Amino acid sequence: MKTYDVIIIGAGAAGLSAAKTALGKSKKVAIIDLGEKPARKIAVSGGGRCNFTNDAIAPNRYFGANADFVRSAISKVSSQDILNWVKSHHLKWIEKTTGQYFCATGAQDVVNALLQDAKDADIILKNIALDIDKSDDETFIVKTNKNTFISKSIIIATGGISYPVLGVSDFGYKIAKKFGHKIVPVRPALCAIATKMFPPELSGISFEAEASIGKEKIKDSILITHFGLGGPAIYRATVRNIVDDIHINMLPDINIFNWLKAAKTIEGKKNLATVLSSKLPLRLARYVAQDTSKNIADFKDSELKIIAEKISNWVIPKGSFKLYNLQSAEVVRGGISTTEISSKTMESKLCPGLFFAGEVLDIAGDLGGFNLHWAFASGRIAGENA
Repeated sequence: MKTYDVIIIGAGAAGLSAAKTALGKSKKVAIIDLGEKPARKIAVSGGGRCNFTNDAIAPNRYFGANADFVRSAISKVSSQDILNWVKSHHLKWIEKTTGQYFCATGAQDVVNALLQDAKDADIILKNIALDIDKSDDETFIVKTNKNTFISKSIIIATGGISYPVLGVSDFGYKIAKKFGHKIVPVRPALCAIATKMFPPELSGISFEAEASIGKEKIKDSILITHFGLGGPAIYRATVRNIVDDIHINMLPDINIFNWLKAAKTIEGKKNLATVLSSKLPLRLARYVAQDTSKNIADFKDSELKIIAEKISNWVIPKGSFKLYNLQSAEVVRGGISTTEISSKTMESKLCPGLFFAGEVLDIAGDLGGFNLHWAFASGRIAGENA
């Protein structure tokens, strides 16, 4: 049986970041992972470009039963800290939108940088963790399908259970529960929704819109799919607390009724679909207009008001849509409750020496690099204190 100072379960962003800081404190570290390769989710993140941080990192971009839990970690590890780390590895980045950072040369280079940092750790792949016990002398015994290991501290960084094709496990939840921690029920997040709001023949259409859920208003693009709706605005809506209907404004930046009334005077001989197509995709404009033979001048103002309301407030009732499964969700909502975990150290308040980091916790970030930043930040904090 090999003995270590720190054993990390999970070789993802949180686990590798934890290894870096633990190694920096001269700890003997092992990272155990069930897969054939480490950092599998990072390798496919951001469309293969790895959106690794965001200048807008703040507690209000995170969600969970106690999203304020992130405050300490993200105050200690800022977006500039991550950019400095990227610079230290001579990686280049691009900003697709201001403050949203992607690796210019691809996600694999971020993986390679993390592995370089963890090169002095024993990275033990294709080992499925089966159980963890704590002995009378306060050491942990980790049993896998192939070996048994002993450690003074354990960091659980197994991630969520979305995207199972990459190899995921609920082991982190099971161990947390074994040592007395509560598990917040898990659901898909940052995902598409299945809804019959639009007919399948409109699939493939993308448009800029505003999706509202509760008090949250999210301006971003929406994609109509063969089964419902996707795109960044919908993904971002699904990570929030879904307690209300989803409202969609197809043209959030204008007063639609005033625009249509003006068009009635200026472009009266055009049909409604043609007028709408100046601001909406043509197929979508025709679907909204329905009657493509009638000129806009022939519509009463009261009729235009109804059309304007339809465009500005498409309602998807809460019970009429489904989150489109864990197979394609980018993250999960739910996980290990943060109630009995120190936000300053990531250590269990119930079991000294047991730490948690990353998506395995009941913390989910917004779309745009927030989840990877949380993994890096919480991993660093756990590794520093383990």
